[in-house]
Formats: sequence, C-alpha cells, structure tokens
Amino acid sequence: MQIPETSQIPSDDLRPAKESNFLAQNPHLQTLEIPGFDANNPPDPKLIDTCVHCGFCLSTCPSYRVLGKEMDSPRGRIYLMDAINEGDAPLNEATSQHFDTCLGCLACVTTCPSGVQYDKLISATRHQVTRNQKRTFSDNVIRTLIFNLFPYPHRLRPLLVPLFIYQKLGLPKLIRKTGLLKKVFPRLAAMESILPKVTVDSFRDNLPEVIPAQGEKRYRVGVILGCVQRLLFSPVNEATVRVLTANGCEVVIPKSQGCCAALPEHQGQAQQAKALARQMIDSFENTGVDFVIINAAGCGHTLKEYGHILADDPEYREKAEKFAANVKDVQEFLASAGITAKLNPLIEGDLTIVYQDACHLLHGQKISLQPRQLLQQIPGVKLKEPVDAALCCGSAGVYNMLQPEIADELGVQKVENLLNTGAELIASSNPGCSLQIKKHLELQGKSVTLMHPIELLDYSIRGVMLQKH
Repeated sequence: MQIPETSQIPSDDLRPAKESNFLAQNPHLQTLEIPGFDANNPPDPKLIDTCVHCGFCLSTCPSYRVLGKEMDSPRGRIYLMDAINEGDAPLNEATSQHFDTCLGCLACVTTCPSGVQYDKLISATRHQVTRNQKRTFSDNVIRTLIFNLFPYPHRLRPLLVPLFIYQKLGLPKLIRKTGLLKKVFPRLAAMESILPKVTVDSFRDNLPEVIPAQGEKRYRVGVILGCVQRLLFSPVNEATVRVLTANGCEVVIPKSQGCCAALPEHQGQAQQAKALARQMIDSFENTGVDFVIINAAGCGHTLKEYGHILADDPEYREKAEKFAANVKDVQEFLASAGITAKLNPLIEGDLTIVYQDACHLLHGQKISLQPRQLLQQIPGVKLKEPVDAALCCGSAGVYNMLQPEIADELGVQKVENLLNTGAELIASSNPGCSLQIKKHLELQGKSVTLMHPIELLDYSIRGVMLQKH
C-alpha cells in the first residue's frame, strides 16, 4: 500500500507537544500560506492536555495497526492537534491526511486510562478539516455523491432501479473480474464492491405509522427506519417492529423522519448534520413515545449525541438533550424491558453463533452484554467469542469507500477472526459492518449466514427454522 510519507513521532517521546518545536522536527510540513484551525470550536486544549502520551491506545487503534505510524494513532493525532492549535504546524494536505485515516471507531476511548475524550477531539478536528482544507477533484466527486445521496432515501430509491438491473444481468462479477474500475476509480470500485443485493423489498415502504402491541401494551415506542437501512435492510426494520409488538410495545413510525445525521456528522459536515438532527427531533415531537428505538449501531451513537451536535442552537438545545436521553438501541431496550414472548429453537439441536461487536455500539454506546444476553435466551444457541472482538472491521460509516486499502486489510483480519471461531452464523448489529463482512466472506470464498440479532429473535418468536448450508 502506498501511503505518502509525512511525519512520525518516536513512540518513546512522551513529552507534551508544547515542549517541542513541531516544525523543527518536521520541516516538510512548514508553510506560510495555509492557516491552522479557525475560531469556530477548534479541538479543546483542555481535552488535549488530558493526554499523557502513555501509548495504551496504540494496540487498539486499527489505523495504527495497518499503517504502523505514530501520526496515524490517537496519540499522534492529539499531538498534531496541539501543534496546529499552537501555530507550530499548519492544517494542510499533509497533516489532514492523518485525521482522515482515523476510522472514528472510539476503541481508544475505551482503552484510555486517562479518560481522554478523543471522540470530541476528532469530531471537532474533522469539522475544521472540512471547512478549511481543499480536497482533490476525485475526493470531492466521491464525497459529493455520498453526502447528496445516502442521507436522502427519496433520492436514493430511484437509483435502485438501474442497480437492480445491473445485478440481475450479472454485471458485478464481470466488473470485478476485469479490475478496470478499481484501476481507474478505486473509491467507486470500493463502493461497488459492498453493494448489497437489491430486491423487490427495497422498493416498498409499507410499514404503517402506528402498529398496535400484541397482548397487553407495556410501552409506546418510536422506531427510526434509517436512510440506507430502510431501502437495503428493510427486513431488519420489519423484524424490529415484529419483535417489539410481540413484546408488548405499540410502535410509532413518523413518516416525516429522515436520516439520523450519522454519515455527515462523522465526516464533519456540520450544517447538514444539524439540519437532519432537527428534522428527526421534529418528527418525534408530540408522538408521546416512551423511547425512540434504533437498530443500527452507528445511527444510535449519533442520535445519543444530539445534545452535543445542537449545543449551539438555542431553539433546539433542550429538545436535543431530551430526545437523546430517550434513544435506546433495540437490544439495549429489550434487555432492560425483558422478553415476554416465547422463544423457539432456530434449528434442531445446537446453533453456534459468533456475535460481531459494532464499534459504535461497543465503544460509542458501551453496549456489549445485552446483545449476547438476548441471543443466549434463544433455545439451543451457543455463543463463540472471536479474537480481537473490539477491533474495527474497517467499515466505519463510509470509511471503506474513502480509505479502501486500509479498510480492506481490516476486513480481512475481522473475517478471519470470525471464521476461526468455527461458528455457523455471524450476528451483526450494524448495516455497514454487515456489508463489509459479507464482502470479505465472499472474497475468501466462504458461505456463512450473517443476520442481525433482532432477525434471529424474530425468527425465534415466530418459530421460523433456519436452513443450514
């Protein structure tokens, strides 16, 4: 992999950044023309100063594992943020690439013994990069495509027609076999390589606005359908609704809801993220729901961050905090509320499952035990644990489209670790992770069923048996 050589701080250099002259150590970064961070919420120096450069984050950082460079680790990036804050380094292409290589998986936040809030630091930095750093033409093309299509289901749905035809004609195999697209436009090839199968269900939007609870009503909950999720993972949404109603929940699905804002927020598109967050809050206002339920890990993390995203909005600040406090991942909610419906075996005999921890569920929302507890309630299920369970799969929102080489190395590692458990089925709680894992299963010639845990619960409640390969 050809990664441009920039800077590398020795791992044993534990000095705070203010005690060394960054530009003196890295003369190739010097410039008088490109400014640093602007005055609009730069990385907070107080948060930067909590980092003691201990290096605990290095072993858990996926980009550092692949690239092996200090500046592509949380510690190195924090050092660089401080240098830019102090005017000792510019914000330019050479420095911003180190922020771009961050997957935002937040494994370092879980690992850090000093409690460094790296999530807030990298979020502030990404917004700065987006505002102040010019992108290349190809980068602008792919980013414009992503941010103008993916968060808007009504724009994306018409494009499913040519994609449906493209897949029906068997063209994906031909395109991938020639390798031409990967040579000409590797990022577009990366996007094409993770395309899920477009089905007739992708064109349907038939969930009613209110679905009554089965039996005694215990809760009234709202359900977020997502943007890409509602089009390409509609069976997961339908399973979510069935499981909730089977366990005494009246479900409300406002038609005015849109994207949760995860995609633009994670990539520093501040105004778009704020607009989508306001729309989501307005959609659920006055619905009288006890909780707002989400079944996608990345979306859930962003929804719970609305108070932070809209902290500077006097009209929505309190609404955002209240909304975020009511958001629950579906597995988090069910583990707390309890499963009241009868659960049936999924196969005759035992079924070995390996649960894939999505980063924004594990590190972002601190949800790990609940999905496992729910799966173990299904009769006959035996859980396996993979090596490096906390390591990112490389999906990270749209990271596998923007940084495909790094993402592919992580995808290979993740799939090998999952397969080495010998499990018959993989359970994954995030659509991006699922696409990434399926891609690398296919590349390795492996045929292993992958399902969302909520789909397995739905099958179990309805008494639907899985078909073994």
